[in-house]
Amino acid sequence: MALISLLLLTALLPNLSHSAGVDVGIINGTEAKPHSRPYMVSLQVNGRHLCGGFLVSQRFVMTAAHCYIRNSGITAVLGAHDLSDEGEGALRREVETYHIHPNYIEPTLDNDIMLLKLKERVPLSRTIRTIRIPNTKKNIPIGTICSVAGWGKTGDSKPTSNRLMETSVRVTDCNGYDALKQRVCAVHPGGICFGDSGGPLLFKNTAVGIDSFIVGKCEEPLSPNGFVNISAFLPWIRSVLDRV
Repeated sequence: MALISLLLLTALLPNLSHSAGVDVGIINGTEAKPHSRPYMVSLQVNGRHLCGGFLVSQRFVMTAAHCYIRNSGITAVLGAHDLSDEGEGALRREVETYHIHPNYIEPTLDNDIMLLKLKERVPLSRTIRTIRIPNTKKNIPIGTICSVAGWGKTGDSKPTSNRLMETSVRVTDCNGYDALKQRVCAVHPGGICFGDSGGPLLFKNTAVGIDSFIVGKCEEPLSPNGFVNISAFLPWIRSVLDRV
């Protein structure tokens, strides 16, 4: 069964409408309290949401490698809740360099992790904060309740959400989708959908995973949602962050 990345390709098509769609969550969720997740980043192309991401330092955003679109400059929007509200005070930063994991494999989404170095340091504030990542390699126990958030589609045939949505997921076995021991898998009733790629899987106040793929439909997945296990990539992450 092929893995399906959660990239919102419609973000690259300028003639498509961008509907608010905030009646339900990303999948079975609710609207987040405004600015309660100040580490969240909307990665945009031509002013339209493409992927999620999260701020791990004042110069770096972590996201999924499959969010990289060749020859399309990505802008990071920080401090936002409602992407349609230009007066909200969100901060935009251009990306200086794209650090894609050297062993990323597009068809299988192995090593699906990328760090974006912003052109300027981001000033931290009430609405813009960094999020912790693990400092040692570890697996998240099966049954652990985590949370996800994003501006992606609210269902297979539903629109994206201008407002940040959130939901809970339960960690489970990856059922054969983790041959390299680099993934975390989680199941509904909550879940992720197209446009949520690159957002964080959170346990307590730590980003432990990166939204990566679904198998089947968002609302009727054939297997658990797939996330990159951040702790499996700590040596590479540190090597990139230390270059600043």
